[in-house]
Amino acid sequence: MIPTLPAHSDFSLQNLPWGIFSVAGNDPRVGVAYGDHIIDMSVVAELGLFDFDVSVFYEDHLNPFISLGKEVTDAARSRVQELLQEEQGLLARHPEVFVARKAARMHLPVRIGDYTDFYSSIEHATNVGKMFRDPENALLPNWKHLPVGYHGRASSIVVSGTDITRPRGQVKPNHYPTPQFEPTSKLDFELEMAFVIGKDSTLGEPIATGDADDYIFGLALFNDWSARDIQKWEYVPLGPFLGKNFASTISPWIVPLAALEPFRTPGPTQDPEVLDYLKYTGNGNFDLKLEVTLTTSAGVSKTISRSNFKYMYWNMAQQLAHHTSNGCNVRVGDVMASGTISGKDETSYGSLLEISEGGRSPLAMPDGTERTFVEDGDTIVLRGYGVKDGLRVGFGEASGRVLPAR
Repeated sequence: MIPTLPAHSDFSLQNLPWGIFSVAGNDPRVGVAYGDHIIDMSVVAELGLFDFDVSVFYEDHLNPFISLGKEVTDAARSRVQELLQEEQGLLARHPEVFVARKAARMHLPVRIGDYTDFYSSIEHATNVGKMFRDPENALLPNWKHLPVGYHGRASSIVVSGTDITRPRGQVKPNHYPTPQFEPTSKLDFELEMAFVIGKDSTLGEPIATGDADDYIFGLALFNDWSARDIQKWEYVPLGPFLGKNFASTISPWIVPLAALEPFRTPGPTQDPEVLDYLKYTGNGNFDLKLEVTLTTSAGVSKTISRSNFKYMYWNMAQQLAHHTSNGCNVRVGDVMASGTISGKDETSYGSLLEISEGGRSPLAMPDGTERTFVEDGDTIVLRGYGVKDGLRVGFGEASGRVLPAR
């Protein structure tokens, strides 16, 4: 019997995201999320449904499967969709393919070779620029001409549910005569989306915006944790370093690009006109609702942001085109994050830096406590989904609890 799909499930028939899971006594393997269950693709593989090397479904990361190419991976997803619609079909006769999600442990979905973080929300960049530079000229001169980014640290990207240890580092508040080495007092989250590279490119050959979709396998939620005080002291002249690379949280399910096609939407007008290599056709943005919840160690919760991926000034195709415009190559499993996603007003800001105005306007919690930045014991949860014409495609969540510094 095929499990019943719960109403308003992130993991609908139209979605079917890919991930890596394990259950007690078994090695990690490839799964597909469907409602409250996971389809164990290693079991499905034994049913003789696919004409490619099904050993990829026994791997502990998605890279070998993704490397087969979209013609194969999209066809595999479509085949699973067909099987789920056959109420008396093959899957109904093999209930062992279904595993309860609550009984499974999720793992990092891809082996990440390289990670790049962008800075592509004009609302976020403007808010930060007003706080730290010039309220009248918040954006740096290059910002509207190229997708600003930096190379981050792939080794510290962790799957949702992994605890985050408060980092230590050099800080120098204005009242300190000299820098000190101590735990960050300004730990922050960053609401982001990330895309996973699904095809190797060739060194020396740029990827055009029109070809970007061929290289993007799918998307996930991403929390790029930030230590604002460490970052402020260290970032001149070479940019983010230890204030960023201590941890980033990614959701365990990679939603394939094909599942997100119904949610494409126009992006904002780009003025001034971009250079030719950054021009694109069609709808480059995606209407995906995003939210952030903060839960204290006492169990008190509050949704502190509601935003949308459609606000991004620079879209994924432009980010990838710019990233490779100098001939830099990309590889299967590379992760590229959007940068903090903020909307038009304070209810949609994607970081506590913005929500609390750098700590000047504390966030009130339902129990009367306040937050300027993330405290020990707090859990930050990111969620996201698209809804259109009765379709719902979601990402689940990316969560992390903060532990005290060691």
